[in-house]
Amino acid sequence: MQTASAVVREFWRLMATNDFHSVVAVLAPDFVLEWPQSSERIRGGERFAQMNAEYPAHGRWQFTIKRFVEGAYEVVTEVAITDGVQSATAISFFTVEKGRVTRLVEYWPEPYAAPSNRAHLVEP
Repeated sequence: MQTASAVVREFWRLMATNDFHSVVAVLAPDFVLEWPQSSERIRGGERFAQMNAEYPAHGRWQFTIKRFVEGAYEVVTEVAITDGVQSATAISFFTVEKGRVTRLVEYWPEPYAAPSNRAHLVEP
C-alpha cells in the first residue's frame, strides 16, 4: 500500500496533467472536499473532477508545491497555482486511508495590505 505522502504527490502530479478526471484514481469512493471559507462541500471524485474541468481558465493550470508536510495518514501542502493569468495559493489538508484520499480540506488565502498600525514592527 502506498504511503500518504506518495498518494498526495500522485494527486498533484495528476492535477498538473490538467486531465482532472485522472485524479479520481487516487480518491476514495466516499471522497469529500471541503472549502470552509465559502462553506462548500463536494462529495465524490467525479464531482471534484467536473468542478476542476469547468473552472474558467486562460490556459493550462500549473501547480508548484511550495511546502509538503507529511504524517502517517495526513499530509498538508502549500501549492502555488496559476493558469498564466490567474494566480492563487492553496493550503490543502489531505486525509489518506488505504492508499486513497478520503478527505481534503482546502483554504485559499488572499493577499491583503498590511495594517499601518504595525508598520514600525514589520519589514515589507
